[in-house]
Amino acid sequence: MPLHSKLSPQNSELPAAPGTYALLIGVEAPLVIRAGRLGEISLDAGRYVYIGSAHGPGGLAARVERHLRREKRLHWHIDALTAAAPVVEVWWVETVERLECAWARALLTLPGVSVPARGFGSSDCACPAHLLRAPDPAAARDLWIASHQP
Repeated sequence: MPLHSKLSPQNSELPAAPGTYALLIGVEAPLVIRAGRLGEISLDAGRYVYIGSAHGPGGLAARVERHLRREKRLHWHIDALTAAAPVVEVWWVETVERLECAWARALLTLPGVSVPARGFGSSDCACPAHLLRAPDPAAARDLWIASHQP
């Protein structure tokens, strides 16, 4: 199950297959967003990783392309953040398995990774959140790559 990465998500060609993805989001200045029932969330400047899955029509391509659009109906928690801050990198793997919880748990083992808003993106599971603050995105990417080597 090879991991794929795009440094320039605006030019990426993602497959229409099911899979799990991560968005590296750059918050350049402190930001307050309203994320549905979670209400107002304050985020410090820094890098954040959001982990999700795409198993509906259009698969990874449709889901990630939606996240990359600034103009959209706010449906998921992540929509409020991606409407206000840019996605700077996308990582994904094609799979029918739902790996987002395992990926979130793995990233939380890295030094300095934290949960900025409990419940963000994880209302359908027991994870503390699927949005994580990642002070060292390179370490997160390295963990991701290592976990998907044959």
